[in-house]
Amino acid sequence: MIRVLHMIGSLNMGGSQTMIMNLYRHMDKKQIQFDFIIDHPGQLYFADEIKDMGGRIFLLPLFKGGNLVQIRKAWNTFFNEHPEYKILHSHVRSYASIYFPIAKKHGLITIIHSHSTSNGSGFTALAKRILQYPLRFQADYFFGCSKIAGEWLFGREIVHSNRYYMIQNAIDCNLYRMDQDIRDRFRNEIHAGNQIVFGHVGRFHTAKNHEFLLEVFSYIHKRMGESQLVIVGDGDLRKLIENKISELKLQDSVVLMGMKPNVNELLQAMDCFLFPSKWEGLPVTVVEAQAAGLPCFVSDTVTQDVCLSELVTYLSIDQGVEVWGDKILHSDLTRKNVSADIIQSGFDIAASCTWLTDFYQSL
Repeated sequence: MIRVLHMIGSLNMGGSQTMIMNLYRHMDKKQIQFDFIIDHPGQLYFADEIKDMGGRIFLLPLFKGGNLVQIRKAWNTFFNEHPEYKILHSHVRSYASIYFPIAKKHGLITIIHSHSTSNGSGFTALAKRILQYPLRFQADYFFGCSKIAGEWLFGREIVHSNRYYMIQNAIDCNLYRMDQDIRDRFRNEIHAGNQIVFGHVGRFHTAKNHEFLLEVFSYIHKRMGESQLVIVGDGDLRKLIENKISELKLQDSVVLMGMKPNVNELLQAMDCFLFPSKWEGLPVTVVEAQAAGLPCFVSDTVTQDVCLSELVTYLSIDQGVEVWGDKILHSDLTRKNVSADIIQSGFDIAASCTWLTDFYQSL
């Protein structure tokens, strides 16, 4: 059995965490076991589940810019104490260029995984861009959730090399099949009645564009009447989002669910999925929403690779709230079963687990 060390940063619900946990749950633990390094001690949403599956969690210090010596010492000490690890699979890119040379010195094979297409803006984004550039010369293998995510972090030359692999953000489609009992149970829980329920799943981060999401829903709600918006997720911007809800007088129509483990069931309660992100790698939540049969309205900044069925409609954020609202109001919001399209597109979790197991074993 091979123990693969994943540097994930946080164990709270996010795109990269959801993707890795989906794989971990379906992986044959007799062949491959995942262990995790984190640097956010207070973000442990998946911790108990990981431990139940036999995974180990290690806490190392967070890089803050001025603690380079501490970071290098901590990683050196870790590898000295844990010679059992031969593979480091990093989902953190911002300062992986600091610990990758240390991992290489200790004989580990390194994999860097791109889950995004932007660092945002400002000084922090610039610092990240400078730090992550050396990765294309340090890593042994390169993974990306989409071609765009790969080219953004590694450059075109690497993406077209034999060291780059696109890893689909795969799911178990069976978990998302329409179940009327589950739908009724969760609609009762949110007091939906016969209202049209719009949904969104995403951490409260600038990239997810929640303010725009709320403005679009407000526009729809004023014209449609009986409607609700359910938001699954949490994060540092929660207070800002709560203030926006109050500003738009939507307190009675927006439900903040927080982080939930049963997203597949919550999607059953929804009728339409909204995803106006400013940037993304390949959002697994849009794949999940399609698997649940929901019409999805997605910003055109999101890669076309996530369009696995006829359920996805792309819209530009630059077109504004009214264009989004009118398009949604005049669209067919009928639920459709597109599981076959998703599986055919290569987003089946069983196939992904088989490929990844073979890859790790080949190393």
